[in-house]
Amino acid sequence: MLDYSVSVSPLGEIEGFPVRPGLFDVFGAMPLPSGVNFTIHTHGGTSCELLLFRKGAEEPYAVLQFPEEYKIGDVYSMMVFGLEVEEFEYAYRIDGPYDPEKGLLFDKKNILLDPYARAVTGQGTWGSQSQEHYHARVVKDVFDWGTMPQSKKELNELVIYELHVRGFTKHPSSGVRQKGTFAGLKEKIPYLKELGINAVELMPIFEFDETMNAREVNGKTLLDYWGYNTVGFFAPNSSYTAAEEYNHEGTELKELIKSLHDNGIEVILDVVFNHTAEGNELGPSFCFKGLDNNEYYMLTPDGNYYNFSGCGNTLNCNNPIVRQMIADCLRYWTISYRVDGFRFDLASILGRSEDGSPMNNPPLLQTLTYDPILSNVKLIAEAWDAGGMYQVGSFPAGKRWAEWNGRYRDAIRGYLKGDCWLAWEAAWSVAGSSDLYGEGNSHGNYAGYNSCVNFITCHDGFTLYDLYSYNQKHNENNGWDNTDGANDNRSWNCGAEGETQDPEVLKLRFRMIRNACAVLMCSRGTPMFLAGDEFGNTQFGNNNGYCQDNELSWLDWTYLEKNRDLFEFFKFMIAYRFRHPVIRKELPRAVCGMDALHAHDVNADRVNIPRDTRVFATSFAGYDKEKGQDDVVYLAINTYWEDVEITLPKTNRAGYWYLSVNTYGDENGRYFYEEHEERRIEGSFVMKPRTVAVFHVKKY
Repeated sequence: MLDYSVSVSPLGEIEGFPVRPGLFDVFGAMPLPSGVNFTIHTHGGTSCELLLFRKGAEEPYAVLQFPEEYKIGDVYSMMVFGLEVEEFEYAYRIDGPYDPEKGLLFDKKNILLDPYARAVTGQGTWGSQSQEHYHARVVKDVFDWGTMPQSKKELNELVIYELHVRGFTKHPSSGVRQKGTFAGLKEKIPYLKELGINAVELMPIFEFDETMNAREVNGKTLLDYWGYNTVGFFAPNSSYTAAEEYNHEGTELKELIKSLHDNGIEVILDVVFNHTAEGNELGPSFCFKGLDNNEYYMLTPDGNYYNFSGCGNTLNCNNPIVRQMIADCLRYWTISYRVDGFRFDLASILGRSEDGSPMNNPPLLQTLTYDPILSNVKLIAEAWDAGGMYQVGSFPAGKRWAEWNGRYRDAIRGYLKGDCWLAWEAAWSVAGSSDLYGEGNSHGNYAGYNSCVNFITCHDGFTLYDLYSYNQKHNENNGWDNTDGANDNRSWNCGAEGETQDPEVLKLRFRMIRNACAVLMCSRGTPMFLAGDEFGNTQFGNNNGYCQDNELSWLDWTYLEKNRDLFEFFKFMIAYRFRHPVIRKELPRAVCGMDALHAHDVNADRVNIPRDTRVFATSFAGYDKEKGQDDVVYLAINTYWEDVEITLPKTNRAGYWYLSVNTYGDENGRYFYEEHEERRIEGSFVMKPRTVAVFHVKKY
């Protein structure tokens, strides 16, 4: 076997370039000491050409036809000597049959992007596409991770903060030097540390073309701001870098990830394997369509595209070739970028067969579940898709996968605003959705500890401030006559639609936000919230800001000082969750004899709550071995518009109840009490209208 860490000799010449057969099992382009190895595969293609371009050029300066002896099976591989990776870009052309009804779209004139490209050209400046075709660059991986160990935190130990890399720091008020970039986000790490979260979930950072569906509406240019139309699965979005990284692509992102890790913050990527940016029959053909259209996409019998993604096409995820690419991609990000987890957009598509029907044991999910490289990373499914498949509580991958808990979002939103008929669903949700994730379902006896990600808001929908400021969505600026975006928002404007100066309305709105935060942080399961919710950021009623690359979607950091008390409340609730492990995980039985988990009526002795109650409480109890004492927490929720007196459970001499949180506020305007400042409560407590209170037991 040849040792490719040292120079090897060419065996032939093509177009003046010394060449030899390459590494057939290393897909993509890999730099070598004396050249570059290029490997690509196509099942239906009959010939393959490698195109070499000068930087930024549209026409190739060299076209290298792969000889047949440089092909094994469906794989073409060639080493090309004498290339300096800083001096060229590359792409492919593949010939083959053209028969759309059979899903064959080969065209020897099409310039095709390497599906394993580690970097994509023409995308470096946000909002502009500098080249007609996508080219790839060869990447030198020169980053040194040192001896940094992989995180071993379980999902239940995290508080996840969902953010958009550009929108997080693009606003003039962000106060960073490199606005809208990975470097800008790195500048905000001290803020993340102060807030107290220990995981960030980054909205799509794979290479995408934000200009693909650009249009003008009301004098503003609308772009594909969110980035859910992937161009290159192995390449970071080059327009998110502060400086050009021509052949060291990813360094700035790696520096960000390392800095986050150094500060105890994990990184979860929002990944989109349900469709690509090539769209439907009318969309461009720049990669997969020209490689093997009928293998990479789900096609109807007449060669058209199934659209379970709502975006024009659907990746054929359980085809062996696509399955291998997805697994290779996740391994690459885990190894080369040290990513801690992945959230899979419209993950139910990952379990569909080539005709779109659901599979009992999808091969892709099996592959990812048992892959040894991925064994410690978090796998989180958005367990539904645009084709109507909804699998919350039944995603077919067992205990290895967690789910975005859509039932939690809907039940808590509805109940907190006063939909009393959702009381049972809300109580189950606070308790970890054990009816979905407990014994007797596909997740086994997991009871929500590592199976569900609880959220009330995310990028898709209202911000938390808007959830209590608007009864209806206001997406007129998106250009679709307000027909886009969800209609079932379960929101409440608290008495005035949109912006208002009414002090009573504003007071109620912020109380409702505190209610939501307190419930989320005191619910079993992993909490996640949207960046900016902690200081009342607004999108002015737009619940589908996918195209709004402007002040509407960018975080306005002036709200941080304006609503500093809300930020301090979020800080406290996050810290409170970490101080009380009984909320996050199963502990040994409490010495005081209280059950590990119970729902309670207004009278704590009644543990069977009415189906339509406006008030209920949840108790968590267990023995904390580290502290050598019981950990007992009591969360009470009053959605009624009048005062309600509640009683607290008997503690059997374990200690006394102390009030930690009262979202209504006391006579001094305090909503929470730090350790050693809590207020002792004797037996009962009067909850003010539409409030949440949190208590715990102390021995003194």
